Amino acid sequence: MPDQRPSAVQYLTVDVDDSGQRLDNFLMRSLKGVPKTRLYRALRKGEIRVNKGRVKADYRLVAGDSVRIPPLRQRAPSEIPTIPRYWAGLLKTRIIYEDGDLLVINKPSGLAVHGGSGLSFGLIEGLRQLRPEDRYLELVHRLDRDTSGLILIARRPAILRELHRQLREDQVDKRYLALVSGDWPRSRRSVEAPLEKNVLKSGERMVRVSREGKRAVTEFAVVERLKGATLLEAKPVTGRTHQIRVHAQFAGYPLLGDDKYGDERGEALCREVGLKRLFLHARSLRFALPGTGTLELQAPLDHDLENILEKLRK
Repeated sequence: MPDQRPSAVQYLTVDVDDSGQRLDNFLMRSLKGVPKTRLYRALRKGEIRVNKGRVKADYRLVAGDSVRIPPLRQRAPSEIPTIPRYWAGLLKTRIIYEDGDLLVINKPSGLAVHGGSGLSFGLIEGLRQLRPEDRYLELVHRLDRDTSGLILIARRPAILRELHRQLREDQVDKRYLALVSGDWPRSRRSVEAPLEKNVLKSGERMVRVSREGKRAVTEFAVVERLKGATLLEAKPVTGRTHQIRVHAQFAGYPLLGDDKYGDERGEALCREVGLKRLFLHARSLRFALPGTGTLELQAPLDHDLENILEKLRK
C-alpha cells in the first residue's frame, strides 16, 4: 500500500474565505483522504494546533490563523470509499432547491450526513462524488442518520459563515414532523430540560436530561391525533444532539421507531403497523439567503411514513 504521509509538519494560513468556519470542517476539506477519526485523534492529542495553541474541533477560524498540521497518512486514491450506486441514484432525486450558493437535499432516512464512526461514506461524501465540478460543498447543519428531511449544503464559504451566524442567533426556523406514542396533552406546548451527552461502554452515543447538561428547549404542537399515537410539529429552539427525541421521551411520549429512546408500548404499535424506521422528518426551513431574500422550503413526508399515518387513520 503506497504511503501518502507528508514528510514534514505543514502550516496552513487561514484566508478570508475560510474565516468563521469550524476547524474540523476546514481540516476535512483541506486534508482530503485523511480518515476523519485520525483528524479528531490528532486534535484531542494536540498534534493539530492553531497559533501554537491547543484548540477543540468546534473552534471557529479567523483570517490569519496559522494551523499546524502534523505528518498524517492520507488514503491512496484506490482507498477512498465510493458511495454505493443505490444512494448515489437516490440523492439525485432528492434535490429540493439549488442555486450558485446553496444546495438543499431531502435527506433519506438511513443515510448519515457524513462518514465516520465506522461509516466509510455519508451524504456529503456522496454529493462530492456526484458533483466533482463543485470545488466547495460543506454541510451547514446536521441530521441524525435515521431522520429524513431538509438539510442545507453551502457552495461558498461566505454562505456557510452567514448561515452558521443565523443558526447561532436562532434566525433559522426549523420544523419537524414527529409521531409519538400515546395521546400527547394539548396543554404541553414546550419542553425545557438540559441535555448531556453520554457515551456507553459499547461506544454508543446517548443523550440524557441532566442538571449538568446544556440548556435545551423544544416547542411542540399537535397536528393530528391517531389511534395510539399523536402526530406533532416540533420546533427545536436550541440545537442539541437528539434533542427532539429525548425531550419527547422526557415528556413521557417517545417517538415511534426510536431504537434508542423508545418504550415497549411504542414498539408494539410499530410492529402492528409495520413501522421500521424513526418517525422524525425535517419538514420545513425558513431563513434569509443573501441576495435572494427569505427562503421558505418544504420537504414532503416520505411514502413509507405517509403509509403509516394512513394505517393509523383507518
